Amino acid sequence: MRALLLRSCRWAGALGERVRAPAPLRGASGASAGKPVELAYDVMDGRNTETPLIFLHGLFGSKSNFYSIAKALSKRTGRMVLTVDNRNHGDSGRSPVMTYEAMSFDLQNLLDKLQLPKCILIGHSLGGKIAMTTAMLRPELIEKLVVVDVTPSQTSSHTPFPKFIAAMRAVTVDNDLSRSAARKQVEQQLQPYIEDIRIRQFLLTNLVERDGRYIWRVNLEAVANHMDYIMTFPKFNTPYTAPTVFLGGGNSPYISSKDYPEIKRLFPNSVIQHVPGTGHWVHAEKPHDFINAICAFLGTS
Repeated sequence: MRALLLRSCRWAGALGERVRAPAPLRGASGASAGKPVELAYDVMDGRNTETPLIFLHGLFGSKSNFYSIAKALSKRTGRMVLTVDNRNHGDSGRSPVMTYEAMSFDLQNLLDKLQLPKCILIGHSLGGKIAMTTAMLRPELIEKLVVVDVTPSQTSSHTPFPKFIAAMRAVTVDNDLSRSAARKQVEQQLQPYIEDIRIRQFLLTNLVERDGRYIWRVNLEAVANHMDYIMTFPKFNTPYTAPTVFLGGGNSPYISSKDYPEIKRLFPNSVIQHVPGTGHWVHAEKPHDFINAICAFLGTS
């Protein structure tokens, strides 16, 4: 499927020219974002040539988080849908740098590589901030924007992620165990620190066997070193004016009325919606409602 996408010219410009990202990219602060990291991705090929959808996962997530949703949306909308691993996650490249400008540059590089002049970005949490940053830096690339349970504001006051990192770093696992036994051993070690079994199971999707030993496929060192930064958002003054929806969890604190002024300042053509009965992982808790909300935003029945 990836080879098919790379061979296709249907998303190239009118004359089939290659769409190039700027090099080097400079972020909101004016500092260079450095060399982009190669991103792993999966493709659900669509039956039409409408602008493709691209999903960006949250912290400790991966492209597989959106597999079933991407498949359903491709079938329902007829669009090509891509799910992407952010840097330092899943199968994507590693880097000690975790700035939003750098992670946006990774995405811009992928769009260039795949000859996609425009996309509709759907980002959850960390992925939502990468999506917003990309919309600010390269608005011509983003036709519409869906930001899931995050805002362009400080989020450290209610984030549990530092606790997750500490728990994951403390884990030890025997190398001679089967995968199921290793997962059970690790979950038992996480349980005293993370009560919610759904969160433990989510984190366990990052436990992989490499060269005869079990490791986390998240670059915990880079994430820990940038945690304070990850919880903030770069400063921008020029708004992104294309259609945007902020889709929050009805029971989540991540999008609240105090965030509305900054949302409207940076995204004046935005609407704010909440999915009742959901927390931070809106798409996982009520996937049918999540899909319906995106289709409504796209104008798809």
